[in-house]
Amino acid sequence: MDKSVETYLLEMELGAGQSFENMTVFGLLRARDGGPEYITLREALERGAFTITEVSEGGSVPELMVANKGDVAVLILDGEELQGAKQNRILNTTILVAPKSTVKVPVSCVEQGRWSYRDRLFVESGNIMHREMRMLNVQKVSESLRTARQFRSDQGEIWGKVEELQAELAVPSVTAAMKDVYDAKGADLDGYLKSFSLAEGAKGILAFVDGRPAGLDFVSSEAAFATLFPKLVKSYAMEAMLATERRKRGRGKGDAGRAPAKPAADEARAFLKLAASCQEKRYESIGLGWSYRYQGPGVVGSALAFNDKVVHMAFFGVDEAGQSEDPGTMAGSRARRGFRV
Repeated sequence: MDKSVETYLLEMELGAGQSFENMTVFGLLRARDGGPEYITLREALERGAFTITEVSEGGSVPELMVANKGDVAVLILDGEELQGAKQNRILNTTILVAPKSTVKVPVSCVEQGRWSYRDRLFVESGNIMHREMRMLNVQKVSESLRTARQFRSDQGEIWGKVEELQAELAVPSVTAAMKDVYDAKGADLDGYLKSFSLAEGAKGILAFVDGRPAGLDFVSSEAAFATLFPKLVKSYAMEAMLATERRKRGRGKGDAGRAPAKPAADEARAFLKLAASCQEKRYESIGLGWSYRYQGPGVVGSALAFNDKVVHMAFFGVDEAGQSEDPGTMAGSRARRGFRV
C-alpha cells in the first residue's frame, strides 16, 4: 500500500513501554518488512567483504572511503562510530552502500587528540553517539544541505560536545575520544541494556528521558533492527545518564530529588504526531536512495528512502530555543512527495 511518511508515523504500532531509571522505551512495530535487502555494518564487517579506510595515506578528517565487495547492500546509521585508522569518526548521515561499490562518505571526528595510524582499517566500535549530539548533527547537516548541498557537520560543535560529555560524566581521555566515555561507563550502560528487552516484531524504538520524548529510530528490516538495538539503547541511555548528572547539579530540568514521571502510550503517540507534522526537504543521498530532512516545532529528523520505500528514519525532540529557523526553505508537509514503506 502506498503511504507517505506522515501516514506511516501516524499508523505506527507501539509496543508496551519499558522503564529503567529515568528512561522509558516503546517498541515500534510493523507487521511486514519493506524496502530493499540489506545488512548492518556489523554483519558486513563480520563477513569480511566490507572495508572502511582513510581516503588517502594522508587522510581527510571529513571523509572516509567505504568499499562493499559483497552481494548485498550495507546500512550505516547516522552517528554510528567507526574506530581506527588516524582517528575515530561518526557518520554524518545514514547511508545505504550498494553491492560491489566504493563510495566516499561524509564523517566527523570524535577523537580530537589523535591524528596517527593505529590500524589501516576501521572497525565497528559498538557505539552510536548520544541523542543530543545526533539531534544537533541532524540540524547542522540539514543546514549544510540547504546552503551548500553537502552533508557537512559543525566539527567544532561535535568536539565541544565530546568534551562536555567527558567533563559531565568525569571521564578523562588522553585523545579526547568519545569511545573512552562509553568504555568507562560500560557497567552503567549494561544496566540499561539488561532492563530493555527487544520486543517481538520490533523495528524501532521511541525513547523518553526524564519523562520527555528524546527521539525515535526505525528501520525497515526486523533482522537489521535486532542487530542495531543494543547500540541504539546505549545512545539514548547515555543521554539519560547525562540528564541525571545535570539534575543532580541543578543544571537540568525537573526536581533533582524526584524521579521523573513515566510517560504513557498517548504521550508516545503525541510525539509521533508531532514528527508527522514536520516540513520536509529531499536531497540525493550518498550511496543508494534519497535523504529526506525534517524540521518542525520541537522536533527535527531525517529519513533514507530507496526505490520509494523507507529504509531508516530518525526524529529527535529539541528545545524551541535550539532550533534554527529557515522559513520558506522546506516544502510543506501536505505537499511532500509520498513514498512507500
